[in-house]
Amino acid sequence: MKELIENMQNTFESFENDAKLQLESGNKAAGTRARQSSLALEKLLKEFRKVSIAESKK
Repeated sequence: MKELIENMQNTFESFENDAKLQLESGNKAAGTRARQSSLALEKLLKEFRKVSIAESKK
């Protein structure tokens, strides 16, 4: 679970950086990367939910 959380943090950091680049300088490639990161984050959050529920049942 610790590894999952670290992966979520790294993915969010890359999302945040790319989103700022798109917002501040209009970098279209950064926008594409931010959208990809957001999809990856969605999958990681769903996985976290599954793991968290399994841990709480122990």
